[in-house]
Amino acid sequence: MSVQPISATNLQQLKQQNPEIFSRQGRYLRTLGMITVAIVLYYVFFFLVFGISWPQFANGCQQISRYFMRMFVWHDFANWPFGYYFQQIFITLAIVFAGTITATLLALPLSFLAARNVMSSPVLRPIATLVRRLLDILRGIDMAIWGLIFVRAVGMGPLAGVLAIVMQDIGLLGKLYAEGHEAVDKSPSRGLTAVGANGLQKHRYGIFTQSFPTFLALSLYQIESNTRSAAVLGFVGAGGSAWSMPRTCGCGTGTW
Repeated sequence: MSVQPISATNLQQLKQQNPEIFSRQGRYLRTLGMITVAIVLYYVFFFLVFGISWPQFANGCQQISRYFMRMFVWHDFANWPFGYYFQQIFITLAIVFAGTITATLLALPLSFLAARNVMSSPVLRPIATLVRRLLDILRGIDMAIWGLIFVRAVGMGPLAGVLAIVMQDIGLLGKLYAEGHEAVDKSPSRGLTAVGANGLQKHRYGIFTQSFPTFLALSLYQIESNTRSAAVLGFVGAGGSAWSMPRTCGCGTGTW
């Protein structure tokens, strides 16, 4: 079955019969053009305000490409300390799992205290507000900052990394878990109330049963995210594979 191109006469008739559709298309194109111009003007403004010249930008891109190419040129591969590297990778994974599991266990009860459909009575709403603000504070401090704090408090090593992950993840997972509790269908809780279930049973079977898939998915994703973040923690002395990166990469010496 072949598709015949529409003629100019038929197109004109369609425009007359459906003017709102074609006028909307014109608005979309104008909006897209305005957004494109705004983005271009923003980058021009950014380059001018921060004094970034085009030769400087081009030279930076060239340097980045040179460093990326050097990543795939290995020297003395047979003499690499693979035992030490695998040991550091194992320590990093141990930090990630210990921190994420601990944060999950602590964030779950806090998420119920922060969920508005759980703390729905006027007496409990201030508690939910306070818990939410606490989670905001914990989440607002970057994991690297937590790492510096705990390196100062407990010393360099894996314990500082675990505590940094715990503090950051409590704030993040607590908020996401609470939003998962609030997004559930209210019908099961109403049915449980009708048959005489108490508050704990309603939260257990009416809310957590529905939000458990979200809880599990967020926890697994956070393990993946913390694996990346743990590499950054090593730079501040909080253990893990990144401890060896400054020396291996020649950071600060210009000899990478």
